[in-house]
Amino acid sequence: MKLHTIETGFFKLDGGAMFGVVPKSIWNKLNPADENNLCTWAMRCMLIEDGNRLILIDNGIGNKQDEKFFSHYYLHGNDSLDKSLAALGFHRDDITDMFLTHLHFDHCGGSIVREGDKLLPAFKNATFWSNADHWKWATQPNDREKASFLKENILPIQESGQLQFIHHAEGVAFTEQIAIRFANGHTDAMMLPQISYKGKTIIYMADLLPSAAHIPLPYVMAYDMFPLTTLQEKKSFLQEATDKEYILYFEHDPKNECCTLQQTEKGIRVKETFPLSEI
Repeated sequence: MKLHTIETGFFKLDGGAMFGVVPKSIWNKLNPADENNLCTWAMRCMLIEDGNRLILIDNGIGNKQDEKFFSHYYLHGNDSLDKSLAALGFHRDDITDMFLTHLHFDHCGGSIVREGDKLLPAFKNATFWSNADHWKWATQPNDREKASFLKENILPIQESGQLQFIHHAEGVAFTEQIAIRFANGHTDAMMLPQISYKGKTIIYMADLLPSAAHIPLPYVMAYDMFPLTTLQEKKSFLQEATDKEYILYFEHDPKNECCTLQQTEKGIRVKETFPLSEI
C-alpha cells in the first residue's frame, strides 16, 4: 500500500468561526487573519494505492459553482485535484473508490462536474462511499447546516447509481488496512479513516481536528453542530492517539500535513510535524 498527499488548493474562512470561543488575540498568532478576518486553509485529500484499488479520500471544493459562490471563499494557490493526481501519474478515471468523510461542500464539491446542463460524477469509474445516517442528515438538512450541504454536490451521486453505504459501526473495516471511526460533533456520522501503514496508525482527521492549531480542547469550530460532543470526542481521541502514538493527518492545516502528540503540563500538544511522504 502507498499513501499520497493530494493538494486541491487553498480557501479562506472566517477566523472566528474556525476557532469558536477562543479569542482572536490568541488564535491570530496561530493562523493570522487578513483585513477581512479571514484565514487561509488547505483542502488536502489523500490518495491510497491498495492493490488494484485506488482510493481517494475527499476531493475538495470542485469548480462547478458560480462566481458569486466562489467569491465568498477566495480560492487561491497553484494546486488542483487534477494537477495533483497527474503529478503521480493518475487521472480521475483511475479512481476506483471515492471515500467521502462527510458531505460539506469543501470535502465533496469535486465529486460532481457540470457538462452543459448535466451534473455528472467526476469519477466515472469509482464507487462513492458514504453512510446511510450521514446521507439522510445531508439530504434532509437542518436550517443551520443546510448552506454546507449543496444538493448539486450530493444528489447526482445517488442518481448515477455509483453510491454505496458503509455500515455505521465503530471500527468497521473498509479494507484490510483501513478501519472507519465515526464522529458526531461536527456533523452527524462523519467518517474518519484509520489506516495501518508501515507499522504505524494514521488517522485522517477531516473536521474533528481540522488543523494542528485545533488540538487544545477548547478550540472547537463554531461550525460544529454539537460542540460539547466534539469536545468529548476530541478529549477521548487525543488521549488514545497520544497513548498509542498515532499519526494525525490534517485536511485543512495550511502548513502541516501530519503530526504526532505528546503530553505536556498544558495538556496534549503537538510533538512533531512532518509531511506524509516522510512516514
